[in-house]
Amino acid sequence: MKVYFHLNVAGFSNCYLVVNEETKEAIVVDPGEITEELISQIEENFLTLTGILVTHNHGSHVDGIKTLRKIYSPEIFAADWEVAKNQTTVINGDGKIKVAHLNVHYMAIPGHTSDSVVYKIENLLFTGDVLFAGSLGSTNSSYSKFILQSNINQKIYSQQDGLVLMPGHGPPITLEAAKMYCSTFK
Repeated sequence: MKVYFHLNVAGFSNCYLVVNEETKEAIVVDPGEITEELISQIEENFLTLTGILVTHNHGSHVDGIKTLRKIYSPEIFAADWEVAKNQTTVINGDGKIKVAHLNVHYMAIPGHTSDSVVYKIENLLFTGDVLFAGSLGSTNSSYSKFILQSNINQKIYSQQDGLVLMPGHGPPITLEAAKMYCSTFK
């Protein structure tokens, strides 16, 4: 598996292209803006885009879905039906799906938004706006912050330290480092 980073300049959000090198299938995580570079990477490497994983329904994480759907026929996974209406495979709670012949574990972690989902593929955890390098995601109430903190402690901090967090904004960070730098709410 290889992962390629693409920056959505309009929203300063991260988009990731996850490639299964054996099957030449790909997944896009949080397609906020589709760039010529991303499309070229898919086309020049003869990849089949089989899935889109959405961490939450904010424009800087979903605005590129329309473009991708005009070119490809990926299955779209999100916790909010509004992301792509009838083209959305709605996921709830925690579970496992197979996308691009890769095992994808997902966990509902509300707090930043009610539909926030984190995806784990091998040793990578795509956290969206739940957890960043050095801080947790924004919330709009003290209750939402409490829920977010509780979910991070139970579902993310319980994972193995070798995990690499791939956030929706900013640089990646190891789980071990995140625990050190975000320990103020532990």
